[in-house]
Amino acid sequence: MPQPYTAVGLVPTVRGVRKRAEIERNLEHIAHMIAAAAWLSSLDLPVRLVAVPEGALQGFTDEVFDLDHVTYARETAIDIPGPETRFLGDLARHWNVFIMAQAKARHEAFPDRFFNVGFAIDPKGEVALKHYKLATLYPVEHSVTPHDVWDRWIELYGRTLDAFYPVADTEIGRLGVLMANEGSYPENARGLAMNGAEVVYRASYPHPHTGNDFFEIQNRARALDNNFFVVAPNMGTYYLDADADLPIDTFGGRSMIVDYKGRIVGRHDYGAGSSYVAGTIDIEAMRDHRTRAQWDNWMKDLRTEVYQTIYEQPVYPKNLYLDRPPYNHAEFRREVIDRQIAQMIERKIWTPPGAYGAGPGKPER
Repeated sequence: MPQPYTAVGLVPTVRGVRKRAEIERNLEHIAHMIAAAAWLSSLDLPVRLVAVPEGALQGFTDEVFDLDHVTYARETAIDIPGPETRFLGDLARHWNVFIMAQAKARHEAFPDRFFNVGFAIDPKGEVALKHYKLATLYPVEHSVTPHDVWDRWIELYGRTLDAFYPVADTEIGRLGVLMANEGSYPENARGLAMNGAEVVYRASYPHPHTGNDFFEIQNRARALDNNFFVVAPNMGTYYLDADADLPIDTFGGRSMIVDYKGRIVGRHDYGAGSSYVAGTIDIEAMRDHRTRAQWDNWMKDLRTEVYQTIYEQPVYPKNLYLDRPPYNHAEFRREVIDRQIAQMIERKIWTPPGAYGAGPGKPER
């Protein structure tokens, strides 16, 4: 039975990375942050989980600069396991914690491609979980997702919850990953929950969407809907590249930890710096609620046959990158976003505004 413990989410300063070797500087910063956060936060309950937000290793140079996918895969993306996860594994062993983090990483079955991978490292320093991001920041992120290579992914891993929503059963609870834009879709959280997730990593999210409450609304709703904990640190100060002189707060803070009833149990609103958020995770209380509540443990009431009708007709195209690298920003707008909007209107799911098709960049009627 897991005893209550403290989860810490780092809010780190990061420098954007173009070459793999530049990650080392960010890792050293993470090491110092864990030392401070683990020591001070453990003055309450022992720290057993440290969450390192998306972007903390490599930044977001892929998205910001519309980089060539193949070049990034060869020069910037990492391997998991690899030197970077070994560095984090040493920290996990030293502090006797689980570390959850993210990196753009390669996959041996897809040469010259990279995925966005969330992972967990156990206190022995071993990679205990790998999750391949299912919903990228579509207009700008070039990462491949399992759905983009659907046919090959099914061949490799099957068509199961484990293939898309893996969960690691650990001594501190069942861990899952719901990165960034994945949390914008309730289905991704439900997939993790249906596979047993109890503590879910959800980071990072950009400003102005954090300041306009998107991040908080989503985190609290996903936790409440599924009765699991959400550990959601956001990024701190961001330098566009290794040599940048001035930083930018592009994320807007609002780091939080949310319990299984949607209550914020750890909060850190400030984002323009390096800090951390901490809160209590009580797995046994959550399990008790799930099994003794009569109403607000909603997953027991899912009428799955009814809900399946919602998804019988495909929406987003699969296999987009099975035979080609991901689109650049302009191509994606033209080939995917505009066509998806047109499809929603043609199916009479959405009703267009009066000026639809009249402005620049709008799909024609």
